[in-house]
Amino acid sequence: MNQLKCLLWDVDGTLADTERDGHRVAFNMAFEEAGLDRRWDVPTYGELLKVTGGKERIQFDIDRGGMHNMPHETIAQIHASKTIHYQNLIADGLIPLRPGVLRLLEEAYAADIILGVATTTTPSALNALIEHSLGHAWFERFAVLAAGDIVPAKKPAPDIYTYAMKELGVSPEETLALEDSGNGWLAAQAAKLKCVITVNDYTRNQDFNGADLVVSEFGEPDSPAVEIFINSHNLNDVHHVTLEHLQRIMTKTGSW
Repeated sequence: MNQLKCLLWDVDGTLADTERDGHRVAFNMAFEEAGLDRRWDVPTYGELLKVTGGKERIQFDIDRGGMHNMPHETIAQIHASKTIHYQNLIADGLIPLRPGVLRLLEEAYAADIILGVATTTTPSALNALIEHSLGHAWFERFAVLAAGDIVPAKKPAPDIYTYAMKELGVSPEETLALEDSGNGWLAAQAAKLKCVITVNDYTRNQDFNGADLVVSEFGEPDSPAVEIFINSHNLNDVHHVTLEHLQRIMTKTGSW
């Protein structure tokens, strides 16, 4: 019987609802700063989220005619500017954690579960979110912060998960991924991980077939019950997602 030993967290859309009023807004601020007339509205950014990675997202928009062509160095400069704007938005308290995230993190840490991050967001953006939304102590509580270009292939490739597990010395059989998107689920699936999905406005209609649990959010005991979209293990008491639910999922047979 598999026991839960490690939780690997995605960041954007999972730890915090960063996309709509965080990354998208920061991209537009960087475009304006660079003298570009391109702005990504909510529907456009929803389309672009199918592409993983900020620089890759800009290149994709160029390739499809959304922006004029520019050298890779300029794209990198715009993305660096965007990261600074994003960090400022976090520092101003404009990007809070999603419901239930801090509770689950604290429950897992108290139970000596290994905690790690596996994300395609930049290390500087991740550090800003931890510093301002979780607190400095969490830099030590996360045993690995696997982020950005630390691996060559981003999600939906499994590389970031494989890297994090190797760094932590854990196996897929004792690790569970927490994600919010179809690309994240594909990455976790390819890494042979069980996976709980907490959707958002951008991802709720994506394909999560085969995921272990898909919910509207992790939720809180004193809030309305979360909405359940997929419940592969027939958990019958999910008012809000708890560490016990995650542990019970790990004891079930594989769902990938």
